[in-house]
Amino acid sequence: MKFIIKNITVAVAAAFSLWITSGQSGYGATTNVIVGFNGTLRFSPTNVTVSVNDSVIWTWQGSNHSTTSGTNGTVGDDNGVPSGSWNSGVFNLPFTFTNTFTSPGVFSYYCSVHHTAGMTGQVFVVSSALPPTVGITQPLNGEVFAAPANVTIQAAVTNGNGTVTNVQFLESSTVLANVTAAPFSTTANNLPAGNYTLTAIALDNNNLSATGAVNISVVTPVTVSLTNVFKLSGANFQFSYSANPGLNYVVSRSTDLFSWVPLATNMAQSDPAIFTDVTATNDLNFYRIGLLPNP
Repeated sequence: MKFIIKNITVAVAAAFSLWITSGQSGYGATTNVIVGFNGTLRFSPTNVTVSVNDSVIWTWQGSNHSTTSGTNGTVGDDNGVPSGSWNSGVFNLPFTFTNTFTSPGVFSYYCSVHHTAGMTGQVFVVSSALPPTVGITQPLNGEVFAAPANVTIQAAVTNGNGTVTNVQFLESSTVLANVTAAPFSTTANNLPAGNYTLTAIALDNNNLSATGAVNISVVTPVTVSLTNVFKLSGANFQFSYSANPGLNYVVSRSTDLFSWVPLATNMAQSDPAIFTDVTATNDLNFYRIGLLPNP
């Protein structure tokens, strides 16, 4: 049994050595390109798109060819992208060459023997990093507050391939806070009446970012007054009261002006708002409307 385990260990080590010497690194995908496709002076496909840490494998179908990074027959000219230069050298078939791309960019290449005949290609390398996501969970988009408002802002963050290291909170273009660890939250204090955009920007250790935003309104509360009071059929009693749409009000009832019973909490949908008491009696009743504090 010990002899078998030893043999397995040696086999794994040999496989690992072969992986390194093949020119591949990491665990990216591979894309194949034919060199001298069917005896022609071209690469097939001419252009390929891969992700960072993916590899391109060139396989010779014709002789006296190379895959050389650059343009215009100038070795090492990556058209402004110096990282990842390669040169296979000129070989006859059978031959393969592999290059792993570790940074994003556009990498042009050519056959050093036949570039004047148009034997060129390009590798488009795109970032495979997944950015974070961020969304403001409090307040809700479109929420209304009474002035002056202290508004708590909370953000829900999901990591991408990296780890979020900072969430920046803004009121319009004004930075409110930079929060480096969960829970990601801050407060916008003493907001006067107006419309506001609240933004959260999450940044991770890969320098990737995500943005979430909501719009809110802060209004000056109107003076509450009751109007259009009348008794409906049965036990229904209805009245209107002045209100700011979007703010929350509590309607209470009393028979003696000392003990008040809350009947309902309403978010006003209009000004005036309409309330119907479906449990009214023929006794003397008093009603009052109270504006609830901001959440």
